[in-house]
Amino acid sequence: MAQRDAAQRREWNAPTTPFRIVGNVYYVGTAGLSAFLIVDPAGLVLIDGALPESASRIAANIRRLGFRLRDVRYLLNNHSHFDHSGGLAALHRATGAPLLSSAGDRADLIAGRTVGRRDLAGFPPIRPARTIRDGETIRVGKTILTTHLTPGHTDGATSWTLHTQEKGRPLDVLFLSSLSVADRPLVHGRPPRETAAVAQFRSTFRRLAAMRADVVLSYHPEQYDLQAKRRKLAAGDPFAFVDAGELPRRVDQARRAFARTLAEQRRAP
Repeated sequence: MAQRDAAQRREWNAPTTPFRIVGNVYYVGTAGLSAFLIVDPAGLVLIDGALPESASRIAANIRRLGFRLRDVRYLLNNHSHFDHSGGLAALHRATGAPLLSSAGDRADLIAGRTVGRRDLAGFPPIRPARTIRDGETIRVGKTILTTHLTPGHTDGATSWTLHTQEKGRPLDVLFLSSLSVADRPLVHGRPPRETAAVAQFRSTFRRLAAMRADVVLSYHPEQYDLQAKRRKLAAGDPFAFVDAGELPRRVDQARRAFARTLAEQRRAP
């Protein structure tokens, strides 16, 4: 188990070249864990810190693109698992930027572990400077990110929307928090009773189904076909990441996977 976990971390943390995705949105993560930089003349916003060992790679990618760490105005976190929150403490020290988080994930971030999930690794703790609410906007210059609480994967999983443009074309970008169950308990006891996560997922699916987005980005590259889109971008397609049909497809896939997992957990001894 330890060897497999270590191999997974090495794979996730492999380096990759940062690049501009669309508009003022850049990829600064590792090969296996996304991190996004939103750029405005008034400053930067960094979403996610990946693993603890990823922080130096993310910082180097920001510099490689020609931006300064001290210009980061806010740190954001899509959910409080070790593979997305792990580098936040180091990035906070490197940038001086405050971390904003949902109320649902605040206790995890302060504790440096996902409370109630002994199967998940811990990470360096960090105390959020402020709690952000559903519908709250985060502004840097003319750039506005809107907060959408999308719990399920964790109690405080959070997504954001951003309006940008590419070659004069307006685009709505969604930074989508993970929709996967990822071994989170959905039932407990005998007879099996549903945990609070079940209602969270169902509410999130309904909410996301009512939204629209031109560009969907998430926190593991395979969740939004990063590599295939990146190849198209490199080949000269500036709209490689644009697909208005992706969000409904992802939500439908997540709903079906959730239903299968719930049925499996109900049957488990």
